[in-house]
Amino acid sequence: MRQKKLSRKFYQRSALKVAPDLLGKYLVYGKKAGKIVEVEAYVGQKDLACHASRGKTKRNEAMFLEGGHTYIYLIYGIYYCLNIVTGEKDTPEAVLIRALEYENCDGPGKLCRVFGLSRSHNGLDLRKGPIYIEDRGIKIPKNQILKTPRIGVSYAGSFAKKPWRFLIKDASPDRQCRGRK
Repeated sequence: MRQKKLSRKFYQRSALKVAPDLLGKYLVYGKKAGKIVEVEAYVGQKDLACHASRGKTKRNEAMFLEGGHTYIYLIYGIYYCLNIVTGEKDTPEAVLIRALEYENCDGPGKLCRVFGLSRSHNGLDLRKGPIYIEDRGIKIPKNQILKTPRIGVSYAGSFAKKPWRFLIKDASPDRQCRGRK
C-alpha cells in the first residue's frame, strides 16, 4: 500500500476544494490512524459560520497560517475540534474533521478525545508532524460523496444553509465509525 503525507500544495487551495478531497485520506497521530469520512468547510471572513468572520483573534490566529496547519479550538468548554487550515497565509479558511472510520470517532469532539488532541496541538505543521494526513491511494468517487448543510451553525444566516458538509455516502452518520479500526 502506497502511503505519503499530503503536500503543502494540496492544502493551499480553497477549503471547498480541499474538504471533499480529504475524504478517504488518513489522519495519523502516534500509533493511531483513521480514515476521514466526514468534513465541513469554513471559507473565511465572509462566511458567518467561520471563526475568522470577526477578524483575527488569539483563539483563531492559527487559521491565518498557510494551508497545512492545525487549528484546534475548545467548544462548549468541553470538546476540542480539529480543523485543517487551507489556502494561502492570511486567508483564513479551514476544514473541520467531523468523523473518522475509527472506533468512537463519530464526532469532532470524540475523535479529538480518542486521538488525544487538544489546544497544545494547535498551529502544528502537518508536513512536519507529529500529526499529519496521509494519502493511502483511496479515491472516493464523486457520486459517493454527499453534500449537506453544516451542523450547528443556524446563527450564520444564509451561510447556515450552504452545502459545505461532505461525507462518504456509505459512512452515513447513522452507522459510521462504530467499532471499525
